[in-house]
Amino acid sequence: MRLCADKLISTGVALRKNETAYFKALSDPTRLRLATLLARHGEVCVCELAGALDDPEFKVSRHLSVLRSAGVVETRRSGTWMHYRLADPRNDLESGLQGCLRDCLQGHALVQRDSKRLQHARKEKPLPCATLPKVSRAARPLPKGVKKNITR
Repeated sequence: MRLCADKLISTGVALRKNETAYFKALSDPTRLRLATLLARHGEVCVCELAGALDDPEFKVSRHLSVLRSAGVVETRRSGTWMHYRLADPRNDLESGLQGCLRDCLQGHALVQRDSKRLQHARKEKPLPCATLPKVSRAARPLPKGVKKNITR
C-alpha cells in the first residue's frame, strides 16, 4: 500500500479540475468497486458488472455514467450493450491511481467477492449481452394498458 502512496506523492501534480473530478467520481463506494473491477479485469459488459456487484443494471449504468463524465472510464457499444474499460491515464496521477485500484485493493474482502462473482458470471452463465437476440424497436411489445397511437 505504501508504494501506491509514494507514487502519488512523487507525481507532484497540482490538483486541477480534472483531477478533482476523478477523485470525486471514485469517492462513492459503488463507483470505487466498479473502477476496481475494471482495473483488475479489463473491458467488461454492463450486464457482467451488474452481476458482479449484485445490483440492478440501471444502478450500475448510472454510476458508470458518472465515471465516464469524469474521464475514469471509456465505453464501446456492441449492439444494444455497452462495454466499459478504464480510460487511458492522462497523467502520472491517474496512472498511479489505476495501479492502486488494480494492486492495492486486491486483498480487500469485498473486491475479492466482486471478482469471484464476475469470474463466475463469465464462466458459468450465458451472458445476456451475448445471448439475447436483437429486437427492433418496432417489434418490441408495448407495456400493458398502453395503446398504439397511429397518426396519419
